[in-house]
Parts: sequence; C-alpha cells; structure tokens
Amino acid sequence: MNGADIIALALKGAGCRTAYGIPGGEVLALVEALEGAGISFVLAKHENAAGFMAEGEWHAMADEAGAAAAPGILVATLGPGMANAVNVVANAMQDRVPLIFLTGCVDGAEAVRYTHQVFDHQAVLRPIVKASLRAEPGAISGMMEKALILAMEGQPGPVHIDVPISIAEGETCEAPKGFPRLQTLSETAAGGRALEAARARLGSATRPVMIAGVDALNEGAAREVEAFCRRFCVPLITTYKAKGIVDEEDPICLGGAGLSPRADGILMPLIEAADLVLLAGYDPIEMRVGWRDRWAAEKAVEITPVLRTHGMHRSETTLIGGIAPTLAALGQDIEPRATWADCEPASAREALSRAFAPEPDGWGPATVFHVLRDVMPRATVATADSGAHRILLSQIWRCAMPRALLQSSGLCTMACALPLGAGHRRARPDAPVIVFVGDAGLEMGLGELATVRDLKLPLIVVVLVDASLALIELKQRGSQRPNAGVDFGETDFPAVAAAFGGAGVWVEDAATLRREAQAALGCDSFTLLACRIGRRAYDGKI
Repeated sequence: MNGADIIALALKGAGCRTAYGIPGGEVLALVEALEGAGISFVLAKHENAAGFMAEGEWHAMADEAGAAAAPGILVATLGPGMANAVNVVANAMQDRVPLIFLTGCVDGAEAVRYTHQVFDHQAVLRPIVKASLRAEPGAISGMMEKALILAMEGQPGPVHIDVPISIAEGETCEAPKGFPRLQTLSETAAGGRALEAARARLGSATRPVMIAGVDALNEGAAREVEAFCRRFCVPLITTYKAKGIVDEEDPICLGGAGLSPRADGILMPLIEAADLVLLAGYDPIEMRVGWRDRWAAEKAVEITPVLRTHGMHRSETTLIGGIAPTLAALGQDIEPRATWADCEPASAREALSRAFAPEPDGWGPATVFHVLRDVMPRATVATADSGAHRILLSQIWRCAMPRALLQSSGLCTMACALPLGAGHRRARPDAPVIVFVGDAGLEMGLGELATVRDLKLPLIVVVLVDASLALIELKQRGSQRPNAGVDFGETDFPAVAAAFGGAGVWVEDAATLRREAQAALGCDSFTLLACRIGRRAYDGKI
C-alpha cells in the first residue's frame, strides 16, 4: 500500500461514498486510491462547486443516517486548486458541515527550492477549518482517525489534510484503522442546578416560545423538538437551516426567520411578549444583526452542544448537552398548562401568510414560489442561492421535513444552489430536487450545468431574471446611494440550457409556469425555467 491507500480506506471505513473535485498532478495518487477503495470520484467544473456537491450529498445521507452521516470529501490540487475552494470550506465551517478537504502539496524539501504554484496551504486555511493537518510518514492512520473525529464531533465542520506527493505515492507499512464510533454530546442530557432552574421556568411559563437552529437539525432532534412543542403548547420558530424540523403546515410552526425584516416585524413582538424563550440548538451565526439582544437574558433557557461565545445574545440559564435528551429531561414530570391565552402565535402565523402572499396582479417572485410549491411533491428538496429571492422563498416555501430547503445560511454565499441540488440528487435519485437561483448567481456558476448534464441529473432549475443584483440594489437605494455596479444585461437562459444539453423555456405568467413545471417533473434531463420578474420585483416583499 501507499499513503493514499491508507487515507482512502479510512474514509471508506467511515462510510464515505463519493469524492468531488478537480484532479491535478499532485493528487493523482489520491484519486486513484479513492476509486480503488470504492469511493467514486466526481469531476466538477470548479472546486467551489465540488464542495457544495459534497455538502448536498451529506444532507441526503443525513436524511437516512442522522447525526452519524459520513462527512463529505473535497479534493483539490495544490495552489490555485486549493485557493478556489476557500469559499466553500469557509461555508462548511459556518454552516456546520462535516467535510474532509484533501489537497496535494510538494514535499517540504522540494518547497525550499521550488516555488511554482507553491504557498502555505495550512496558513491560508487554519482560520476557516476545525483543523489543518499534514500527512507524515508512519502516522497516516492516526492522522485520519483524528481528522474524522474532529470533522464530526461537537459542531461538525471542515478538516483540511495536506498530502505531500511522496507520502501519497510512497509505500508504507501502516495498516488502515477502522473508524471509531463517537460518543457525542447528542446522547448526553444536561443536568445539575441549571436543569432544575430551567424546569422551574418551564413549569411557570404561560407564554413560551422556542427557536430551533442548525444544531438541533444536525443532532437529528426533530422528533423530540416536535413532541416537546406539542406537549407544552410552545410555538416554534426556526432558523432557515432548521426549516422543516417540524412540518411547516403544522399550526405550532411559525416558519423560518433570520434575514427578512418583514417577517421580523411579525415575530419580534411575539418574542418580546414571551415569558420564556427556549433556544434549542440555536446558533445565531445564521441570523442577521437585527437578532442581536432581542430578549432579556433572564427569559432565555439555552440548550446547546457547545459553549456559545458569539456575543449575539445572553442566556441566564444554559444547558450544555444533546438537544433531544436535554429536552426530555427538561419536560420530565412537568404538567403541561395552557399557553398564550390571547392566541398571539396563531395571529402571527396568519399575519405571516398575508405578508408573503402571491402578488395581487398575478405575477412576480412570490407567485413563482407559491405556484411551484403547489406543483412540486411534498417530498421535494429545494435549494436556494443567496439573494433577495432566497429571503422571500424561505418565508414562502413550507417544508414537510428537515433538510428540505438547503442553502448557505452562515456565509450566505452565491453559486451554491445548483451544486447543492446536484449533490443531493446524485446521492438520492428518488427525491425530486428544485433549484432556485437569481440570474447573477447562475451566471457565476454556469459551468456546473455541464456537470449536471454529464451526471444525467433531472434537476428543475428556476432562475429569477431581473438583470440586477436585486438585494444589493435594494440596499443601495435604501441607504440613498446612487446606482452603481448592480445592473447587467439579460442572458438568454433557455438558449444556454439547450447549449448545455438541457431544456429551457421563458416564463412570464403563472399558467405557463404551472404547465412547464409539471412537464419538467417527467423529464430525464435538467429543465431550466427562466422566470422574467422585472426589476425591483422584491420591493416591499422581504
């Protein structure tokens, strides 16, 4: 065996099935070893997109394996290959996505006198990964064990492994190790005086509200969150990442929050009126600045797998432990009581429905999202790129299950939706996937339509066409700045779709959208629905 074989077998033993990336001379041994170990290598058109495909697959696998889903794998060659992936690695760190990032590098002695494409990968990546490791002779198995544990423990995230060519290609006497089962915090309930204080607060609360976030999602605590909220009549708000942790058609669910001032205007009064704010795996990295210090510390009971050091809010009572077991311990032997005597949560739910209703004139981005939610099966997985459309979509698109709306929440990066959808659909061919992008976001990652074609993925890609960076233009006007750098020409997206081997159509009314979306569900290649919505279509809607 060579060093690359040890790395590949460790990843296979951890349950990894696919690696995504772009090969280069310095990672050829790694690509060969991955394939030899039974891990398929998928070629993308950009390393950034490859990382999002790996994340999309991880979400698909997490649907089945829960918190034990194996991390994604991203492979890049040295220099520009590694640098191209910085965005998606930072996203994995902020969105709590387990990712093993393998890069090739020249040997240390070689780097002393050879500088072409050579710079310090680890120095670049250390601020945005949980760890950056370098493969060393005789310690590859131990390094892989450490990398996999770090990627999965606590709040999951990316771990970088720099692999010198001589290590990857050189023979080794090491034997691969099996992946150890982790005893994670998700299996351990918080206890002690903090738990007793929280139980007293719950027992006396008459206006409780819960905010659930990405940690509850990653720990697979959906069932326990729903049971707790239903038993104690607690209305539920989620972050965008945790949408669907309770079926959003359920009256106890008030949907996602975090980026829409219009939604905040409805939800914040409810939070201010609450006498108990339960934070279940809520990580404020997903939220905009308007969510800073929105409740008094004495009202908050926080359940978290890690100590929070963000400074966005304070909680007088903090329970460090797994979300599901701690919720069970919190509610044990407490008698439920009537809550919200004036039905404020129901009123807030109705107000949200009115605020994000379809356009009165019958066409616009809200209508697009309502029509497509009606057409697409309940089990559809949607992905959303960053931009104004994502904020509106996240308020309208109701999720029946966790991980049914995938997006970049912590970093809010563009060009993520198409590869997220591709990775998910490839891993779960049975689950229909619809991708929502703005025209600028699609143009940023247009090459991945070729990847979708080559993988024969029947995605439905919906592009909102307004020839503008709508969210930035809206902020520009809102701060009374002149228009600059936000407008561009309209691309013939249906023609582009045809050039990439898919089908494409212009859509300018709800009836056409409904007809074309229903037809797209039966296609065996990707379909691009280019919805012309006009400039400033999001004014007053988000």
